[in-house]
Amino acid sequence: MGDYTITFARSARKELEALDAAVVSRIFPKIEALAREPRPRGCRKLSGEENLWRIRVGSYRVVYAISDQDQTIDIVAVRHRSRAYQ
Repeated sequence: MGDYTITFARSARKELEALDAAVVSRIFPKIEALAREPRPRGCRKLSGEENLWRIRVGSYRVVYAISDQDQTIDIVAVRHRSRAYQ
């Protein structure tokens, strides 16, 4: 079993681009690590959602979907925790 492929929803890419460079430098390695370990320690499955998970990076949340059969991870949102679940 190899690494997963990471894709970004257009909205998630825009959210990431809008963040401060220092924040992005903390978040991006965590996103890249999902390719090797899609369900790292501390990740949570979002209740009420079919296949959405989230990881915490400081006060930011990365929301993503995992497809084990396609071996892909789709980053859905990268938001501050105050707006992450809206």
